[in-house]
Order: sequence, then C-alpha cells, then structure tokens
Amino acid sequence: MTATETGADTQAPSAATAAGLTPLQRAKAIVGGSAGNLVEWYDWFAYSSFALYFAPHFFPKGDSTAQLLQTAAIFAVGFFARPLGAWLMGLYADWKGRRAALALSVGMMCLGALAIAVLPDARSIGAWAPLGLLAARILQGLSVGGEYGASATYMSEMAGRARRGFWASFQYVTLIGGQLLAVGVLILLQNVMDRAALEDWGWRIPFVIGALLAVVVFWIRTGMDESPSYVAAKAEGAERARTMMLFAKYPRESAIIFVLTAAGSLAFYAYTTYMLKFLSQTAGFSKPVASTINGVTLVIFMVAQPLFGWLSDKFGRKTTIAAAFLGGAVATYPAMTAISGTASPATALALVALLLLLLSGYTAVSGLVKAELFPAHVRALGVALPYAIANAMFGGTAEYMALWFKDIGAESGFYVYVSVIMAAAFLVAVRLRNTNVHSLIKED
Repeated sequence: MTATETGADTQAPSAATAAGLTPLQRAKAIVGGSAGNLVEWYDWFAYSSFALYFAPHFFPKGDSTAQLLQTAAIFAVGFFARPLGAWLMGLYADWKGRRAALALSVGMMCLGALAIAVLPDARSIGAWAPLGLLAARILQGLSVGGEYGASATYMSEMAGRARRGFWASFQYVTLIGGQLLAVGVLILLQNVMDRAALEDWGWRIPFVIGALLAVVVFWIRTGMDESPSYVAAKAEGAERARTMMLFAKYPRESAIIFVLTAAGSLAFYAYTTYMLKFLSQTAGFSKPVASTINGVTLVIFMVAQPLFGWLSDKFGRKTTIAAAFLGGAVATYPAMTAISGTASPATALALVALLLLLLSGYTAVSGLVKAELFPAHVRALGVALPYAIANAMFGGTAEYMALWFKDIGAESGFYVYVSVIMAAAFLVAVRLRNTNVHSLIKED
C-alpha cells in the first residue's frame, strides 16, 4: 500500500492546503451543508413521526400494530433504496463534485415529500395507494442515501484540522434537528388541530412543508463553494473513482464502516424513531406525552453533538466511539426494561436521554471518521456505500424488528439484539486507528 492509502503521509502539502479557506468560506460551507442536511432528514423522519396517523389511510385492514408493521415495512424498503442512492451519488460526488451531488439529492427529496403530500388514500385508489407510498419512499431513500455520503464528505473536508470533530459534528446536529423539527411539527399539530382533522388530512401538512423547504435549500446549495479536497484531487489528476476500487483497495476501511454503522444506526433508530412508538405502545404513555418525551430527548441529543465532537478533537475519535458502543452495550437492556415498566414521564425521559448521550460519542463523529479513512478521489463513495448497506440492513429494519419481537410476545429480545450488535462494534472500535493523527483529509 502507498503512504496515501495508509495515512502515514497526511501532512503532505497540496494546492488547497496552501490556499486555505477564509473563516467566512468555512462558516458558509458548514451552514450550507447543514441547512440542506436538516431539510433532507426532516422529510425522511416526517414519515415515521406521522405514521401513527396516516397508517390507516394506506393500510385500512388490521389492528394498530398490524398497520404500523406495514408502514414500518415500507420504511425499511426506503432504507434498502439508500445503498443504490449512495452508490450513484457517491460516484457522482467523486466525479462531478460535492456541490453538484448535494443539490441533486435535495431536489429528489423534494419530489418524494411532495408525492406523499398529494397521494390519494386506499379509499380512493385502492392498492395503488400503498404502492404510491412505496414509490415515494424509494425516491426519498435514493435521496438520503446520496445525501449522507456527500454531506459527510463535504463538511469534513471544509472543517479545519484543529476543530474538525467540532465542526463536522454539525452534520448530526442537523440530522437530529431534522428529526426534531418533524417531532415539533407533530406536537404543534396535535395541539392546534382537532384530532379528527389531523387523522383525516392534517398529516399531509408536514410533507408540504418539507417540499417547500427543499426548494429553498436547492437554491442555497447551487451557490456553495466547492470542496478544496475535490478541487485538489481533480487538479492532481487522481484516478477516477470506481465501485470495485473501493473493495479491492480499501476492504478494511469498508468493513470498519459497515460494522460501526450497523451498531450506530440500529441504536439510533431504536432510541429515536422507534422510541416514540415504544413509549406509546409498550410503556403506555399517551401519544402527546410520548411525543413530548421524544422531542425533549432529541433536543438534549442535538445539543450534545458539538460537545462530543470537541471531545473527539481532544481525546481522539477512537476513544469517543469505543466508549459509546461499550456504554450502549451495557445500558440498553436495563434502560429499555425500566422504561417499559415506568409510569413516570420524567423517569422515561431521563433513561432515553442517558441512552442518547452514550450514543453521542459515535454520532458526533460518525461521518467524519469515515471520511478520514479514504483519499479524496474515492472518499464520497467510500463514506456512502458501506454506510448505506449497513444502515439498510440494521437501521432500516430496527423498527420492524422491534415490532416483530413485540408481536411474538418477546419484546425484550430486541433489547438483547441491540446490545449484542453494539458490543461487536465496540470490538472493532478499539482496533480503529487514531484518525486525528492519521487522517487522509490533507487540506486544512
């Protein structure tokens, strides 16, 4: 392997390093990437946040658990579209630039959100309704699959070396912010709309909002600066990214990303999107109380990201990631068992917050540590594809697996499942190289 591939020569100069970025350019890049990321994830999470209300419209037969299982299945299918989106958009970002890929991804998300907003229900068009919902989620899956790799790569490359963990953490700040915004819209509509109206047509409102916001972000992204890493790689005539190059030259890096993502995504969706249903269906809290607990813990989670990003700059990404997975492996079973049996909203809130704070050691630097493992000419594809495959297999099925365990009367089996996968990721994390020192992002 060459020095570039091993990360040994990370201080080699380049044109982009010499030129540098002004503070204004760096701030503009972080804000631009973050705003688009927020809208992308708002649109994605609006589906799961409002599933309790629109599930009967598309799947009118069966009890509430059966309806949620069917909407969760479509949620999972959307995840399985993400590897295809990651593959196509990763190649596009490495070939045509990070900015072009980011603009395209948010445009696709706009179309998917708009389609759900106007889609007739099963009473009007029968079986075409769930098929239309499935098509819209596949389009959104392609979009989000491409968004993660492009935005993680862009924000990591535009962050300075000294505070790279801190600035790159804003990818997850806005990812959580998108989910929080979706929950916030849910809480708002629950409080200002009649329940019958919300269940009848009000659930369409968040998808209209998402489509309109995506149009604004598309305009913002077309005016962003291109990444110096991409510009330098093109100027140096770097080899064109190819799919098999990723697995032939970087199998270890790809495997590391797969395992870390499997655990991180599974835990993230267990503690956030599924938690909303867990609090309502298992713990017995009302939908508004469950939504409030979910919203408050998401705020805590979001605010914690820059802190853990800063800690990664001080103590290393390897340290924070390993601590996150070890803590999650130990705490998940007792915490979720306690949540299922408590009648106190304050206790449930504290336990969910604990799980999310433990996970923050990973989430704050999840995109960054992946970007630091690859050279610029294959970085977007390298970040996106292994992530998307693992995310589809473990994150996309998290809710379905949880509901399946519940349906067969063995709900605690899901807690064990999450803990075991996190323990496996811990074993990988402790062998991770220190990317603070051996980063392949050369531009400061």
